Amino acid sequence: MPDITWDLLSQQVEQCRLCPLWQSATHKVPGQGDPHAPLMLIGEGPGQREDEEGLAFVGPAGQLLTRMLSAIYLPRDRVYICNAVKCRPPHNRTPLQEETDACKLHLRMQFVLVRPKVIVLLGSTALKAVLGQDHFITRERGIWIQRKGVWMMPTFHPSALLRDPDKKRDAWKDMQSLQSKLMELQLYSDIYGPLMTPS
Repeated sequence: MPDITWDLLSQQVEQCRLCPLWQSATHKVPGQGDPHAPLMLIGEGPGQREDEEGLAFVGPAGQLLTRMLSAIYLPRDRVYICNAVKCRPPHNRTPLQEETDACKLHLRMQFVLVRPKVIVLLGSTALKAVLGQDHFITRERGIWIQRKGVWMMPTFHPSALLRDPDKKRDAWKDMQSLQSKLMELQLYSDIYGPLMTPS
C-alpha cells in the first residue's frame, strides 16, 4: 500500500472510474481549503458551477456557505471543504447510494490527510455517506456525534436553505453550536493562529 499523499489522492480522483458519473463530468471536484484544517465540511456533490471550475461550493449554495462561516468568524480558506461524490450527477440530481459508496475511498483518504477534529455534514447525502443509511437529517440535525475522537454534526445543505428559507433559523442555531464546539475544543487558535481568537 503506497503512502497516502495529496498527490496520490489527486491522481486517484482524476483517474477514478468506480461509478458512471465520471463519464459526464467536465472536471472532477476533489475539494479544497486548508489541508490541515481542524474543521472539515462535507456536502453532497458538485453542481454546474463546480463542474465547470473544478472547485467545491462556488455556486449560489457555496456563496451562502461562505456567508454562514463568516457569521461565526471562520475564514473559508482556513477550513477544508469537499463533497461525498467528486463528479457532478446529471441534472444535479441526488447521488445514488452506489455512487457515494464508490466515492468513499476518496473521502477516507481525505479524512486521513486532513485529520479533522470536527466535521460538519451538510445534508442527508453527506450524513448517510459518512455515518450510514440508517441516519436521517430531519431526526439528527444539530446533534453532535463523536466517532473515533472526531466530533460530527449534521445540518442542512445550503442549497436546502435557498429552496426553503424557513430552514435558515435552524441552520443558524447549528452554526452557533459549531462555534461553541470549536471554542470548547479550543480550536479557533488552530484556525486563526495563536493571536487570532474571536471574542
